[in-house]
Amino acid sequence: MKVIHTTKRMALVQLDSASSELVVDYFRRNRDFLEPWEMVREASFYTVDYHAELLEKEKKLYEDGYLFKVWMLYDHRIIGSIALNNIVRGAFQSCHLGYRMDGELLNQGLMTEGLQGVIAYAFGELQLHRIEANIMPRNQASRKVVQKLGFYEEGLAIKYLKIHGVWEDHIHMVLRNAAME
Repeated sequence: MKVIHTTKRMALVQLDSASSELVVDYFRRNRDFLEPWEMVREASFYTVDYHAELLEKEKKLYEDGYLFKVWMLYDHRIIGSIALNNIVRGAFQSCHLGYRMDGELLNQGLMTEGLQGVIAYAFGELQLHRIEANIMPRNQASRKVVQKLGFYEEGLAIKYLKIHGVWEDHIHMVLRNAAME
């Protein structure tokens, strides 16, 4: 476990396969809560072996510069994750933002706090120009979080992602690094 950033109430950490039990615990505790917001998961997803392998794959993507992912460590347990996926360099300097939160800790500002740290890292250390978040219109809580952080709406992507077995529309939200403009 490597601490990347600390906020007022938590640590944002990078994990490797040695921490797979912490990740499995998070997903098992939040299985029902996350189900409507994520792709359909096979039973193997909820195993230590699956996450040990996934954490190693994510480590390689991080080393290759395509992914930056942290897990939110709060009160000695994982309560969520924040990822900058599909990092593209060259003229684009952009990424996709993905995040998930513990269903028992909503509306306490923890995700906002974690995202502030990741955004600062993305615009500072990674020198990205854009962070793009795609959010289902019915996910008002998620939309509210990014709006609070300054993301603006660029449009609607029709049938954008297959979530819980259904192709869902997503609102395309963007935050630009004004320091690079």
